Amino acid sequence: MKWHIRQERDGDAPAIHAVVRAAFGQRDEAGLVDALRLAGDLTLSLVAEADGEIIGHIALSRLKSPKNALALAPVSVAPDRQGEGIGAALIRKSTEEARRRGEALIFVLGDPAYYTRFGFSVETAAPYECIYAGDYFMALELTAEKADPAEVIYADAFGELG
Repeated sequence: MKWHIRQERDGDAPAIHAVVRAAFGQRDEAGLVDALRLAGDLTLSLVAEADGEIIGHIALSRLKSPKNALALAPVSVAPDRQGEGIGAALIRKSTEEARRRGEALIFVLGDPAYYTRFGFSVETAAPYECIYAGDYFMALELTAEKADPAEVIYADAFGELG
């Protein structure tokens, strides 16, 4: 493996911003990560690094509701490093870490063909009300204990997206 995954460190923010912006080809997602960090809502921020350069990033942020639930967004890989399994490794590592920390659920808005291979499902998310509910709104249960369905309320930074 030519890269490794680690926690975000002080001073990583500019490189994370650059890789997220490059991955999405616009500013919105990079601004979201910056806003989540600034508001203290960035619960888990992991980077993929190769030769001292950040080439991937994943953000998990605290939801206002339900309790012990996180939002996975965004997951980013530098365009010239896509297809190497970096995004998948970031998702697996972040879900393992969230489970280890005692989180109950992770919600994601994304392509079911991609996220279902990590255990996310539309059916798991279905009992939860959310402004993003639909065919791309999925959840992953991290504990055997079923959470009481509640409205899924994202951190304020999501409402500021374009």
